[in-house]
Parts: sequence; C-alpha cells; structure tokens
Amino acid sequence: MKIALVHDYLVQYGGAERVLEAFTEIFPKAPIFTMVYDKKLMSGAFENKKIKTSFLQKIPFVGSHHRLFPLLMPMAIEQFDFSEFDVVLSDSNSYAKGIITNPNTLHITYCHTPMRYAWDDCHKYLREFKYSKLTKKFVPFAMNYIRLWDKISADRPDEYIANSNFVSMRIRKYYNKDSFVINPPVSMDNFGIASDVDDYFLMTGRALPYKRFDIAIEAFNKLGLPLKIIGKGPEIDKLKKIAKSNVEFLGYLDDQETSSYFSRCRAFIFPPEEDFGITPLEAMASGRPVIAFGGGGALETVVQDKTGMFFSEQTAESIIDVVKKFDSEKFNPEEIRAHAMKFDKAIFKEKIKNFIEDKYEEFKH
Repeated sequence: MKIALVHDYLVQYGGAERVLEAFTEIFPKAPIFTMVYDKKLMSGAFENKKIKTSFLQKIPFVGSHHRLFPLLMPMAIEQFDFSEFDVVLSDSNSYAKGIITNPNTLHITYCHTPMRYAWDDCHKYLREFKYSKLTKKFVPFAMNYIRLWDKISADRPDEYIANSNFVSMRIRKYYNKDSFVINPPVSMDNFGIASDVDDYFLMTGRALPYKRFDIAIEAFNKLGLPLKIIGKGPEIDKLKKIAKSNVEFLGYLDDQETSSYFSRCRAFIFPPEEDFGITPLEAMASGRPVIAFGGGGALETVVQDKTGMFFSEQTAESIIDVVKKFDSEKFNPEEIRAHAMKFDKAIFKEKIKNFIEDKYEEFKH
C-alpha cells in the first residue's frame, strides 16, 4: 500500500501539525504534499521528510502572509498528482480535502473542521483580521467562490474522519457527509505530575482573536490572581497593553519548559470554543484541572468536577464566577491524568492505522 500525506500549509506548528506528525510516524516513508512550507516558521519540524509544495511556494513571504491568497489555494491544492498512490490521507482544516484523485486511489480525509472562515465564522473572520477597507469590500465576493469550491470539493474524499463529535456534526451540517470520530493525540510521555504546585493559573496558545485571551486577562485583572501566558501571535501586543502586573507573558517556550509550567499550575484556563482542543488534554496529562468554556471540543474532554470546571459564557464575569468557586484541593491529579490517557498518541496511531487498512481492504473489493 503506497500512501501519500496532504496538509493545508506548513507555516506554523499547532494541533493539526501534531496530528500530521503522528501520521508520519505511522507511515514514515509517505511524502507530504502541502501548498506552502516555511522551514523557519516550522522551527525544524518535518525537515527530514520529503515535502512537495505547490506554485504558491515561489511567492515571496507567502509563509507569513498565506491568508492573503485564498483565491489561489483551490488551484494550488488541485495541481498535485496522486496517480502513483494507493491511498492518500489528507489532514485538513480547509483546502487539503480538495485534492483530486483518480478512481483507483482511496482518499481519506482527517477533518479538523469544515472551513470555518467560509461558513459559520465568515463575518467574524472579516472583522478580526486586519485588512484594509478596500480589501474588506472584496472579501465577501471571494468568500462566495470559496464556499462554492468548498462545497464541491467536499465530495472528493471517499471517507471522512472527524477529530471530535462537535466537528462530526459540522461535517454533517455543511457537507452532508457521515464521519468516523478519532480524537487527536496527546504525547502523554511528554507530561507528568509535579510534586509541588505553584499559585499561578496558566494559558497557552497562539494569540489569535478567537482564542479569547482577552476575556481571561480581563477576568484576572479583576481577580488579582497570577496568570501566566505561554505563546505568541498577532494579538500579543494588544493583550499586553490591557494586562495588569499580575499577568505575565512568557513568550514562546519549548515543549520541556511548557510541560513544566503545565505540571505546576493551579489550573489551566481555556476560554475559546475549539473544534477539539489539545492544550486542555496536555494540562490534564500533567494532572492539572481545566477551567474551560462549556462549548465545542472541551465538552468531550473535560469532565465537570472530576477533571475541571466549565464557565457558561465567553465573558470575564463568567470566568470570575467559576474561578472564585474553584478549589484545586478537590481534584485528584492521578485521576485527571488517567482520564487523559484515553487520548494517548499510541491509541490514536492504532485507531488511524486500523481504520485506513480496513477501508483500503473494502475499497479494493
């Protein structure tokens, strides 16, 4: 079985890239097809893999400005030739599922989400990203084209894997497709329970508007409790301006340093509505409880009063109410980590491998 991997673009290292990394461990000889690859932005990830890029790679600075080229991306992803492969596994947030394969090639897509900025987050996307006024006038027309292409390309995969039940419902709504749920992996060996816990709360991730770091900072400004934030992103300077002295920005940290902060925090704060959300599981793998917004993928990983607590609205006041009720002594680190073990990378890899082999056998017959 000759297999190829497809990814939207390799210009940042996040949850989708961790999934791709697991795919490369299952299929180490498989080449990776992606529209754009920026080695510097990937901090060395996948540099030993065979990576094939599209014509977009030739555009200067495309890695850090890929969002400016949505109209070119359908053409870019469709240019790849997979005729020599038996199976193609696409890892898709947006365009990768839209590859074109011949009748003898099985295409399975691991769908992190139907394209959010084409569908339910279209208006929010337009508000939050800093386009010029002139550009913003043309974006809705471009989105009409993107939505049409996305709907048509949704018929191209032979099988859908959803990363959560939440995403499975969205696949059904926007694409009218059934999907099999396999949750993303957590490398449990990278995390452990610390002997001592400090007094701070923790947030990690890319500083993007939808992550809602702003409401957590507002909440902790009022609470006066220590909050540490790991990560960087386009919103970081704006967030620093609204934060008081009890909020500390640690910037980018490597996995080992991040793991240490996870294991010693009082609790992990998770304010966004994510399709799944890896970071809450990394906190739970460290034996620490999670205080999360009660929506999206967090509802599938956090167990109320056992591995964490939920706040009901994405507001500072809602976070404050829950933090005031939170008592870390009521949570058992060993039980929290045992719950997170259900999402270990080894389990993920076995499920993916079995699913692909079973579907390929069906496909051949």
